Amino acid sequence: MTEKAAARIAELSEQLHHHIYQYHVLNAPLITDAEYDALLRELQTLEARYPQFALADSPSQRVGSDLAVGFDKVRHPAPILSLANAFDEADLRSWEERNRRLLPAGASLGYVLQPKLDGLAIVLTYEDGVLTRAATRGNGEIGDDVTANVKTIPTVPLRIPVAADAAPAPSRLVARGEILFHKDSFAQLNREQQAQGLPAYINARNTASGSLKQKDSRETAKRQLSAYIYAVVASAGLELESEKQTLLLLRRLGFNVVSDASYCASLDEVIAQLPAWEARRDALPYEIDGLVLKVDDLAQARALGVVGKDPRGAIAYKFAAEEATTKLLGLTIGVGRSGKLTPTAQLEPVFIGGVTVSNASLHNYDQVAALDIRLGDRVVIKRSGDVIPYVIGPVSAARDGSETPILPPAHCPFCNTALIQPAGAVDVFCPNPRCSERVLRTLEFFVSRGAMDIEGMGPQTASALIAAGLIKDEADIFSLSAEPLLELEGFAEKKVQNLLASIAAAKARSFPQVLTSLGIDGIGATVAGLLAGAFASMQDLQATAAAIRQAEAHFADIVTPLLADAAADDPAAATLIARLQQPTAALAPRYLEAADLPARLQRLLRPLQLSAEAITALAAGLKPLIEASRPLHNIDGLGPVLVANIVAWFSDAHHKQVLAKLKAAGVTMRAEEKKQAGSVLQGATFVLTGSMSAPRAEVKALVEAHGGKVTSSVSKRTSYVVAGASPGSKAERATKLGIAIISEEQLRALITGD
Repeated sequence: MTEKAAARIAELSEQLHHHIYQYHVLNAPLITDAEYDALLRELQTLEARYPQFALADSPSQRVGSDLAVGFDKVRHPAPILSLANAFDEADLRSWEERNRRLLPAGASLGYVLQPKLDGLAIVLTYEDGVLTRAATRGNGEIGDDVTANVKTIPTVPLRIPVAADAAPAPSRLVARGEILFHKDSFAQLNREQQAQGLPAYINARNTASGSLKQKDSRETAKRQLSAYIYAVVASAGLELESEKQTLLLLRRLGFNVVSDASYCASLDEVIAQLPAWEARRDALPYEIDGLVLKVDDLAQARALGVVGKDPRGAIAYKFAAEEATTKLLGLTIGVGRSGKLTPTAQLEPVFIGGVTVSNASLHNYDQVAALDIRLGDRVVIKRSGDVIPYVIGPVSAARDGSETPILPPAHCPFCNTALIQPAGAVDVFCPNPRCSERVLRTLEFFVSRGAMDIEGMGPQTASALIAAGLIKDEADIFSLSAEPLLELEGFAEKKVQNLLASIAAAKARSFPQVLTSLGIDGIGATVAGLLAGAFASMQDLQATAAAIRQAEAHFADIVTPLLADAAADDPAAATLIARLQQPTAALAPRYLEAADLPARLQRLLRPLQLSAEAITALAAGLKPLIEASRPLHNIDGLGPVLVANIVAWFSDAHHKQVLAKLKAAGVTMRAEEKKQAGSVLQGATFVLTGSMSAPRAEVKALVEAHGGKVTSSVSKRTSYVVAGASPGSKAERATKLGIAIISEEQLRALITGD
């Protein structure tokens, strides 16, 4: 056994040295942080059990380095330490127990709990309140001087205190923090990469590190980095007693401090918060991979000292790994109800996020190409909460040349129809509405609980009915009869009776429920309710879509000859041409209330240098389209994209046929007439914000029952903002616009006349 332990220690040491080099020097990691932590933890466990086999250069004896060639080196005033890790409640309790043995008997331990930011450590030095130096952690003793680059980060103050009326800064202050990408900034950076035909970045922390070590600080300035400060490394004249006091001081000086830090009076209180933190991690604006737990009393923390490279007074509680690396073995293709093709990666099984993952989404073929993912690649997989696992990107450094490119197919794998990719779309589509896979996916959604709720019509049943030729679209469900069903294998008499009864009951589903079941892209139950509130029947929606299509065609007849000589190579002109070619989404909502349409169009289209006669003609053609689309654009919460989706769906010939069959089958095609209790609020528009005494939907229904209208956003047309407890930004906007803010009690008084 000892020989095996010695061999494993040597093997782990070699692997870890290699991964440290790949990560810190080449900036090309081959494994995830969690996988590295697991290897290091195994090595530490073996070395503790067999110390005689620990190597002199063991990776467990060093702090990883991010030192780079070409930067001046800076010695830190105190070691910039890392943290030991805890992975469960038992680890935390063992940590506290070890600390208690080093403190006086009966010592009370309080803690500060804060998110463990997944970024790059930074050390900031201020002399007489002025930022004089910024350095990376480096090897913990010496870091790289990145002052010029850090000065481009807006959340790093160049002078403290930031507020003129704050207490003065100490003559010298060295603070530690983290530089990182917010999730939206990292996504924007990748969109810019892809727009330039460049590969997307995979790891936000590695990208932040690379961004901070640009030779040209102007390049760093483009990256939208953020900084959070959380510790004082050294200072002149400061006497801090607790972590709470430290964070408060940093905030008062003007540093960006995480707002989610909290004080816990005991370890039990900390442990009680762990599940809630893990549940909300995806909702945070930045990535975290765990929590940091610090002894609040700084005197106690100093007394506990340091073991190896870790302070005893703090520990990192690591969440279950969300990322792992594995091999991409193959590819399967799915076709959704809209015809969209989705490639799915077949993986060498890997344990991640508490489950074994063998399939992961590749999103679309444009994404595959942008990330240069190839069959046979070692890839990084992410599984976050209930989100379907997906491939982040390839580990390019692990390639051996045997990998092969992934190309989109030319034909649908289910019906062999030639595939299409609409202009500007990232997805590839099967255009055949009769495609067996499209019909199956449409049926699955149509009969689901959130839609028509037809019991007994599961995927196997739907697939059998399609294979037997009894169903070609969702409307065919309502023409099923017992005789042909009883002839199918597995369809006993009782099963058929129950299925037909459920189908008959579905005919009476509400109008909003029927709208939801149609599967219009982006139209769920909420938007379907909005549509049902604005349109009395399916026929009205079809008529509106037809009127919009007719007005679009008329507008296109005017636009096409006018743009024949337009300079499409000019970016400004190209943008305007695109708007003119998509008038329902890009122009109609913009000019719904325009008093002088020709003048407004003249200002918008100036780069196209159109004549006055052309502008007049465009305005004349746009007015009918504005009026035709007004019923949709006037629905609060219905954006231009959803309007375009609705018009496209109701204009489609196949969908028209489906609607006609649904109507003939007796399915609900009209909204119920609203019972109005009164008209005292007639003509008034309300916005609700904050917590109410009743569910928001009930308050909304109360307003509408008395003739009022409830919208989701505050505008000049808003009559009242009804503010409950903890109102948000809507109340602030109402104040700026001079709109009356009333309480829920005042709303009810308006209705009753009290």
